[in-house]
Amino acid sequence: MTKKWIVLLLSCLATAQVAPVLAQTTPATTMTTTAFTDSTRQRIAIFTPLYLDSAFDMAGNYRYDAKTFPKQASAGLEFWEGAQLAIDSLRKEGVKLDIRVYDTKAPVQRIDSLLGSEDFKTTDLIIGQVTATEAVKFATAAATVDIPFINASLPSDAGITNNPHYVILNPTLLTHCIGIYRFLQKNYSLQDIIVFRRKGDDRIKNYFTEFEKTTAVKLKMKYVTLENNFTQEQLQVYLNSEKSNICVAGSLDESFAQTLCQQLALSSNVASPNVIVGMPTWDKIDFSTSQYKNLEIIYSTAFYVAPAGKLAATVLENFKTTYYSRPSDMVFRGYESLYHFAHLLLLYNKNLGSSLSDKKYMLFGEFDIQPVINKTTMTHDYFENKKLYFVKKVDGVVKTVY
Repeated sequence: MTKKWIVLLLSCLATAQVAPVLAQTTPATTMTTTAFTDSTRQRIAIFTPLYLDSAFDMAGNYRYDAKTFPKQASAGLEFWEGAQLAIDSLRKEGVKLDIRVYDTKAPVQRIDSLLGSEDFKTTDLIIGQVTATEAVKFATAAATVDIPFINASLPSDAGITNNPHYVILNPTLLTHCIGIYRFLQKNYSLQDIIVFRRKGDDRIKNYFTEFEKTTAVKLKMKYVTLENNFTQEQLQVYLNSEKSNICVAGSLDESFAQTLCQQLALSSNVASPNVIVGMPTWDKIDFSTSQYKNLEIIYSTAFYVAPAGKLAATVLENFKTTYYSRPSDMVFRGYESLYHFAHLLLLYNKNLGSSLSDKKYMLFGEFDIQPVINKTTMTHDYFENKKLYFVKKVDGVVKTVY
C-alpha cells in the first residue's frame, strides 16, 4: 500500500509543476494541482491537506525511503483521490470546468497571498477539507468574492456568524444531538432512557436539555455520571437485568464509548439485548469483536455509503486493486462534494447560494442543506446539512439504516 500512496503523492507534485497560477514557486512547495483549465470556464478551488512540503524537498525529491509514507497526508490524499474520481466522471459527461486543488499545509503566507490575489477573485466555488482556523479563513475569503465555501469535513461552525457563504456538510454536534433526541422520541418515547456521561463532560446533556424545552414529547431520561475507570458492577446498579435497557452514551470520547459498550454487552439479557445509542464518532470504532456481542449499537452519521450500491462497489474495487486497501469516507466525500456542487454551479451559476437544497446530483447519500438563523440577531449565520442516518450494528454487522 505504501508504494501506491507514494505514487499518488508524486502525481500531486507532478501536476503541481504545471499549475498555471503558481508556476513561479518551487515544485515541492507549489500548492496547486490542475484538472482542466480554461479562463472562460467556471472555476472551482479545492483545499485539502496534502503535506507536499513535508513529503518533498526543495528540489522535488521524496524525503522518505521507498517503504515509508507520511501518514498525516492520508486523509487529504484520499479526499483528493475522491475529487479525481469526480473529475473523471465530469469529463466523461462532457462537463467543462476549471478545477484546481491546493495544499492547505503550505506556508500560511503563501495561502494568504493566493486568497488575496486578483486571479483568485475569478473563483466561483471553494470546497475544503479544513481545520477550524482554515474554515474561518476560507469562509471570509468566500464572502469577500461573494461565492459559496463548502466545508466538506469539519463538523463545526468555527465561530462563524452572519456569513451565508459558509456551508457545513458534516453536521455539528448540536444537530446530531437534536437528531438523536428525535430518534429516541420516535422509537423509545415510552421507555426509560439512561444517559451515561463522563465526569465533567456536559455538552451532550446541555444540548438535550436545551432541545427538550422546545418539544412537546419529553423523554424519560435519567443522567448518570461515571468515573473514568467504572466497572461492570458499578454500571449494573442502573440496569434492569430482566429486560432490554435503552442507553445513550453522552460523550464523544471513544475510549469511554468502547468501555461502556463492552460493559453493557456483558450485562445484556440474551433474550432482550441492551440498546446503546451513540455519537457520530462511532463510525471509526470496530464493533465486530466478541467484546460487543449481544448488544444493539446505534449511532448517528451524516455519511452512509451503502456498499451494495453500484458506484460505491466500483470505488471499493478500484481501491482494492490499485491501493490494496479500502477507501475511507474521505474518498466518498471528495467524490460527492465535487461532483454534486460542480453540477449545481453549472446549473445556477451566481445563484448557487440560494439553490443549495437541490438534490439532483447526489451520488451516495443525501444532503439536506438548510439555513441556520441566529436566534439573537435573526440574521443568517451559515448553511448546514441537517441530514442524519442512524446505523444499527449487532455483532459488528449493519442490520438497519434508519
